[in-house]
Amino acid sequence: MPPVNAAMRCASFEERRDLALALFAEKGFGQVSMRELAAHVGLTAGSLYHHFPSKQDLLYDLIEELYEELQATLELGRRAMARGGSTLSCLIAAHWQLHAERPLQFRLAERDFCCLSEEQQGRLVSLRKRYEAGLLRLIAPQAKLPGQALVATAHVVATLLNQLPGMLKALPQKQGLALMESMLVGGIERTLR
Repeated sequence: MPPVNAAMRCASFEERRDLALALFAEKGFGQVSMRELAAHVGLTAGSLYHHFPSKQDLLYDLIEELYEELQATLELGRRAMARGGSTLSCLIAAHWQLHAERPLQFRLAERDFCCLSEEQQGRLVSLRKRYEAGLLRLIAPQAKLPGQALVATAHVVATLLNQLPGMLKALPQKQGLALMESMLVGGIERTLR
């Protein structure tokens, strides 16, 4: 049998990860056993345990990956700012695109976060706070709200950026992006400026 090249292994891993993601999203994390998950992705339970010590570890990796992608959207915003473009428009478009590419990960991050261990939840909360703080520095660097109000505002803006694309997906992209921008700009201007 010829050796499997690295690209094929990666493609196979990505496909299996996507199958696991779809199963969790469809049935709910708590309703999927490790044995069922292994069969669904085409592995034995032992092989799956070799890659992930538990279902929670797999779920954590899927949600952590989403937060890494969200952090990457901030870099797109920084580049737009450096070019003199609209940072908020760029961030809205990046979040819309990310939601289109990874809707199931957004669903898991919201619905199944509570299924993770306290330690895993703590690490993800730290990632989310870092993302929210970076987001607020980009869109409202001069914000003068007191500490907790500023943290709450960052959380609300991030939540809107992450949930509005799913709520507006029935609209054509151009119309959905315009509506998101209108809602966010209006709220941000009244709250932060």
